Amino acid sequence: MVFENVKKMIAKQLKADEASITADTRLVEDLKADSANVMVMIMDLEDNYGIVIEDDQIMNLKTVGDVVKYIEAHQ
Repeated sequence: MVFENVKKMIAKQLKADEASITADTRLVEDLKADSANVMVMIMDLEDNYGIVIEDDQIMNLKTVGDVVKYIEAHQ
């Protein structure tokens, strides 16, 4: 369920084809997210899931799967 929600949110924000997003999809290399995109995504995820993503952890979130795992571990 988390994966589906994250996928929808990322697809909408980055104007990407939701069907093409998998757990292995890389945010920067595959979806062309820039630092502003990433910061907006982080804020949206924090609001939607009631979590805080520490600044030093953001660089570890390279794929959609990394984001999902982080959310699941911190909910």
